[in-house]
Amino acid sequence: MWREAALEVFPEVDFRSPAQAAALADAEHRLGRGLPAELRQLLLESNGIIGHTAVDTVWPVGQIVEQNLLFRSDSSFARLYMPFDALLFFGDNGGGDQFAFVQTPQRPDIFVWEHETDSRRWVARDLRDYLGRSLAEGGDDWYQ
Repeated sequence: MWREAALEVFPEVDFRSPAQAAALADAEHRLGRGLPAELRQLLLESNGIIGHTAVDTVWPVGQIVEQNLLFRSDSSFARLYMPFDALLFFGDNGGGDQFAFVQTPQRPDIFVWEHETDSRRWVARDLRDYLGRSLAEGGDDWYQ
């Protein structure tokens, strides 16, 4: 389902091999929370999606874990930015801005975190909408 949705929008999209269920369970354990259901299903089909100009539109599960743990634990980030605890990052634009699900309160919407201003704003109503917008536009600033 997710592969078809991505290919519909951008036929040159690249997919990684599917993630293993055990890797997803380990990720959820390390993060201390479950992955959103649609992200979990996508990762079981493809452990990340590579869009225009080799941008990680959706990160592999290992990167999702590492980036989220870093953002929640790095003391320099805590001094520079508002807390990231409510967000679950899963992709980026290739230029520093990152995309996330809101986990508190849990909702399907996708927000962008703009690293230069620490702003967080809505960009898509769910993962399918995010893939459609990000893969159709093709630029690293499609959400501007």
